[in-house]
Amino acid sequence: MLRVDPDSQIPPWRQLHDQVRTAIAAGTLAPGMALPTVRGLAADLGIAAGTVARAYKELEAAGVVRTAGRKGTVVADQPPAFAPDELPALAEEFVRQARLLGADRVAVFNAVNNAWPVDG
Repeated sequence: MLRVDPDSQIPPWRQLHDQVRTAIAAGTLAPGMALPTVRGLAADLGIAAGTVARAYKELEAAGVVRTAGRKGTVVADQPPAFAPDELPALAEEFVRQARLLGADRVAVFNAVNNAWPVDG
């Protein structure tokens, strides 16, 4: 599920951070679900444990995950409040990914518009 692109200009810890947040928002990671251990994920991805630990630390500071003793790091029960200052970074990452796929501005706009729930 989680992966790191070594050729990306985005630091690996940030890639993990963003992927976990996206998985939570999409419902792939539900409240109470355990994340992989720091050492295990680092080994699976071939990166330093400190890189994974930084991503988890940033997620915990944002209220997205929490440390649950023996259970390790789990998805927080209550999602964090909307933080408008995070939207530019999310938008930049989305646009970057879309451009890598060859999408133009109209296609990106339509994708966001179509993904937005009618009642929201």
